[in-house]
Amino acid sequence: MTETPVRGFWGDAWRRLRQNRAAMTASVVIVLISLLAFFGPAFSPHPYDAIDWDYMAVPPGGGNDHWLGTDRLGRDLYVRTLHGVQISLQIGLLATVVSLIIGVLWGATAGYLGGRIDGAMMRVVDIMYALPYIFIVIILSTLFDRGNIYVLFLAIGAVGWLTMARIVRGQTLSLKRKEFIEAALASGVGTWGILLRHIVPNVIGPVIIYATLTIPQMILFESFLSFLGLGVQEPQASLGSLINEGAQEMESAVWMLIVPAGFLVTLLTCFNFLGDGLRDALDPRDR
Repeated sequence: MTETPVRGFWGDAWRRLRQNRAAMTASVVIVLISLLAFFGPAFSPHPYDAIDWDYMAVPPGGGNDHWLGTDRLGRDLYVRTLHGVQISLQIGLLATVVSLIIGVLWGATAGYLGGRIDGAMMRVVDIMYALPYIFIVIILSTLFDRGNIYVLFLAIGAVGWLTMARIVRGQTLSLKRKEFIEAALASGVGTWGILLRHIVPNVIGPVIIYATLTIPQMILFESFLSFLGLGVQEPQASLGSLINEGAQEMESAVWMLIVPAGFLVTLLTCFNFLGDGLRDALDPRDR
């Protein structure tokens, strides 16, 4: 009699994720776009900020080496779009990391300590929820260095941790009375040891799901700021700033809008499909 191999939680989640065709296709598309964004510009002779005076606002397939056409200043749209994807991905990923670090530590600490500390910490979250995100980011980016992408992802990440803090706090409240936590307390493990070695590892499932869904939110938020002229500044470009430029020229040069908008829509759709797939794969009720 052949015994059925016992899968762990992560092995079982990986199996269910592989069976989700939409999520796996989305992950492949994300990887391909990322590789194209970081290595694709090397195959073009044009830097992202170089002006070609002979080809200004030319459409794709114009019989030249500007494969996706040029913008109104004669800059290669292929290279600038891939450069914009780079910037948007970097800001989205790094801002998500910042928001997750703050949110996980804040929520786990508040949920585990409880009492007045929990009440005070969550009132801070409630107050920040009441403030418009965009004004906070505008103030932070203006005070330090508007257009600096590192300041931008820190500013976006610094206000994007609130929902994660609430999620982790709720998970922590359900874990703090479990037997393995009481066993750790009885063996003399300190508060930070319990938080870092027992609480945080056991909330990693919801954290991964929310991180995947947070990345497109951060990309969209950065694109919105850049669309308003408050994000990435010239000569650098993000998908938001390119869409802004394309919107101004859409009547005469529609490709300037379609190309970056197509990349943005594809990325956001794929990240959402991947997030939905991870949510289904990591749901213990489906085991």
